[in-house]
Amino acid sequence: MCTRFFVDRSDDDELDSYIKAARDSALANRMHDILGKNPACRGEIRPTDMAAVIAPGRDGKQAVFPMIWGYHIGELTRPVINARIESAMTKKSFSGDWRRHRCMIPASCYFEWEHIRHADGKIRTGQKYAIRPGGESVTFLAGLYRIEEAHGLRYPVFTVLTREPSETLRKIHDRMPVILPREAVNDWIRPDADPEKIAKASLTAMEMEKALP
Repeated sequence: MCTRFFVDRSDDDELDSYIKAARDSALANRMHDILGKNPACRGEIRPTDMAAVIAPGRDGKQAVFPMIWGYHIGELTRPVINARIESAMTKKSFSGDWRRHRCMIPASCYFEWEHIRHADGKIRTGQKYAIRPGGESVTFLAGLYRIEEAHGLRYPVFTVLTREPSETLRKIHDRMPVILPREAVNDWIRPDADPEKIAKASLTAMEMEKALP
């Protein structure tokens, strides 16, 4: 599962370039003025926040866009921030975007809270962890995107794909985001690519450390 992620400067300023491209766009300004969204695209990103997201531009090449985290689906009162990769290809809410609208969300790491089952059977959250691929300066979260409309503005939104966790992460939570290697970014966002094939390269060897609440 992925309910928070963190975006900060990377050693080679790669993340900074993504943030700047999204934050300084005309679309980010309109989303701020009309939707009241903070265009910073930096720090701890929560559901309904604006983030820098990699997707194909009009020319089909890699581009960066400001997007809001969460799909609005049907009568649901909360935005849908995660989609299970096992069912995204067939579920009505996501299948079209699975085929044609795939994106990548660059981050420093994502956060997960330890889930502890108590004697009464209830699950409560414990320690917060910052998790990232081992040896990588950027964590590329695989997602889907679509266009929504509010107050006369058409704007992009995204959801993060999740999968079964690695054995190490299973001790914390029963899901983890789909994280792809850097070399898969361009292939993943191509509308004519095979997402099932690309997803098989998802990373599971993660580093984690305790994080502040």
